[in-house]
Amino acid sequence: MSPLVQRTRAVSARRTDPTDQHWSMLLFESLSAGVLAVGVGFAAVLVVVGVYLVIVWPLTFWDLANLGLEKYESWTDTVLWSIFAGGSLAGYWCFSGAAFKDRPKRKPAASTVRSRR
Repeated sequence: MSPLVQRTRAVSARRTDPTDQHWSMLLFESLSAGVLAVGVGFAAVLVVVGVYLVIVWPLTFWDLANLGLEKYESWTDTVLWSIFAGGSLAGYWCFSGAAFKDRPKRKPAASTVRSRR
């Protein structure tokens, strides 16, 4: 090119953090952790019901009719949404890296070199 043509200098690109995630991916991972928390809770309930059906029911024929669990029916939505929200917050805490940022860096152990005589 002609020496009269001014060329702009290439601006060096900013180095971004390689562990930085897009917000939509972080949201997806956090909500997935909430769904996983509900699934783990559901699996725990299934295990308890299974143990009841295998051990308690054949021995006692106790059908839980006189326990009065109907009074807790209004709490089921609140409990499920709380488990989902808690799992989502825990997922956000882990997947955003906040769980691992404040750890002090370990110093390498001082090696003891013994001189041989």
